[in-house]
Amino acid sequence: MKSVLVRIKQYLPNASVAEQGVLHYILSNPDKAVRHNIHQLSEHSYSSASTIVRLCRKLGFEGYRDLQNSLLSELVLQKQDRQQRSQYMDPHDQLTEIVNKITSRNISSLENSMHLVDANALKESVNSICNSDMILLFGIGASYLVAQDAYLKFLRLAKPCYCSEDIHSQYLYAQNAKPTDVAIILSYSGCTEEMIHCAQLLREQNTPIIVITRFYTSPLARLATWCLYVANAENLFRSGAMSSRISQLNIIDILYTAYLNRNFDNNTQRLELNRIPKSKPD
Repeated sequence: MKSVLVRIKQYLPNASVAEQGVLHYILSNPDKAVRHNIHQLSEHSYSSASTIVRLCRKLGFEGYRDLQNSLLSELVLQKQDRQQRSQYMDPHDQLTEIVNKITSRNISSLENSMHLVDANALKESVNSICNSDMILLFGIGASYLVAQDAYLKFLRLAKPCYCSEDIHSQYLYAQNAKPTDVAIILSYSGCTEEMIHCAQLLREQNTPIIVITRFYTSPLARLATWCLYVANAENLFRSGAMSSRISQLNIIDILYTAYLNRNFDNNTQRLELNRIPKSKPD
């Protein structure tokens, strides 16, 4: 299910004035909005029907009816939006409060990211990975750690892949990529200059690009072949990636498991073959 309310909250900071009227009305009156036809919604939100149609498509829906049906399902299935209840750190927090807050934020980020998954983009991403000669992994900082996790996972299935912490090496294998490869770029902000440069090089080589990033029309997202979004759950000027890293790892786990399932018998045999035996304690 595509979450209307989560997508609206992610898109709202970048919406035009006309779009904001529609978005604020839906957020403030979801039970009323879901019963309005497009002309009633345009009247109540002081916007035009054409603005609403364009906005629906920007949010990832085919049109107003698609958004309306998704919103109706969301109101039935979700009693409350966890993102509105995100808890923030306080210098006076006790250890038990820190445990509860961090865990709650991570759970909320995972659940909101689940609602942002575009089934078609995910399917095409998995197809591209399955059909590729090699997976090229890109990321710096905390995102590189997620790329390294993906590298180790696919390596266990003998899927050719490449990952390097050195940004100059990343530039080189982007420059030398082939159309038969697939690139996975990880960047929560979608604005990291090094990752944008890698994407530009990959586009020049006609290499398919999967971008794992926050739900935002960022420079990197615009260069992607497919975007797999995580919830916009952290300030961009944060001291270290936390819930965003958990959500990125979750997307990698989804891609890896979907790839494994495409050729389940052979892949499980490969996993067993590559299993490193643990020494028994004395």
